Amino acid sequence: MWTITHDDVTAIALGAGILGTGGGGNPYLGQLRMQELLRQGYSVQVMNLEDLPDDALVCEIGWMGAPTVGVEKLPRGNESEAVIAALEQYVGRKFDAIACSEIGGSNSIAPLEAGAQTGKPVIDADAMGRAFPEMQMSTLFIGGVSCNPSAMVDAKGNCIVFDHLEDSFKLEQYARPLCVQMGCTALLAIGAMSGAEVKRTSVRDTLKLAKQVGQAVLDARNTKASFSEAVLNITGGVELFTGKLVDVQRRTTAGFARGEMIIEGLGAHAGGFIHIAFQNENLVAWRGDRHTRQDVMACVPDLICLLESDTGEPITTEQLRYGLRVNVLAIPCTDKFRTPEALKVVGPAAFGYPDVVYSPLHKTPGQGIE
Repeated sequence: MWTITHDDVTAIALGAGILGTGGGGNPYLGQLRMQELLRQGYSVQVMNLEDLPDDALVCEIGWMGAPTVGVEKLPRGNESEAVIAALEQYVGRKFDAIACSEIGGSNSIAPLEAGAQTGKPVIDADAMGRAFPEMQMSTLFIGGVSCNPSAMVDAKGNCIVFDHLEDSFKLEQYARPLCVQMGCTALLAIGAMSGAEVKRTSVRDTLKLAKQVGQAVLDARNTKASFSEAVLNITGGVELFTGKLVDVQRRTTAGFARGEMIIEGLGAHAGGFIHIAFQNENLVAWRGDRHTRQDVMACVPDLICLLESDTGEPITTEQLRYGLRVNVLAIPCTDKFRTPEALKVVGPAAFGYPDVVYSPLHKTPGQGIE
């Protein structure tokens, strides 16, 4: 195990903001909450996935809601304790460890907060290797792990326990409107999973990966090096585009931030445009002109990430605005999302783009997201 430090939180939040592909919640707010817990004397340990006993009982922690709401509606602070206690009371047993639902954005920090407040270790793995907007888009559930039972709480202490749902699609279907009623943000504790199930289906070492990515950006700032190269040296992938945001169409509806952005090329990409559609997270990037989409450059489940050109900071959905200078990166996803079964859940057709054909980015074995 390794113990999380103040500097670790800074690096993890930065790296997870990049891996979040625009979603997962604002990473800086998660960073502030976790660093305040450390300042108050709390601590949390991270457990290697291989060290998790097969018979351990594990739940997954993560926030549901629209990122555009999450920056305005702050949590109460005790949601982690409340939601885990509710699920423990239901199953009649204490959880041995906490898993991360997604490594993207502030959802990478949520299990660390929960671990600090409950004294439970956090597993160095997650269920996406990125962020996705819907509950079923998870390596755990695609791999056959049950989402039953699950619990959710809001900032006012309202708590709901799901006793039995048909599958994770039903969890999304029922939990999303409840989340809207809770103000478009709610914390979930999902499942009562065995250690063996978690080890079989999780994306491993993603907290370490987020920390490495974030530290690479911090080092690049100090040395005036390329932020894109610093990230891609760790994750693999390519830089798709550099330019300026010239149009953002965004709306918060049904618990999601949905829309599209247009980026006009600068430098080597001057005269060109790309369009990126998003649903909390960036979904598809097309080459085109100012008004029309043309060729697909990258799409889900691979990662489409925006960095602010001057600082290397990740640009999340709620931060999109006219005039931002950005570097657009495409990063290969975990192999667990590249199977035919997984692509039915996380491929472009699952987001309403049946005409977009997924062409996997080249991936170097042993590099990036496992």
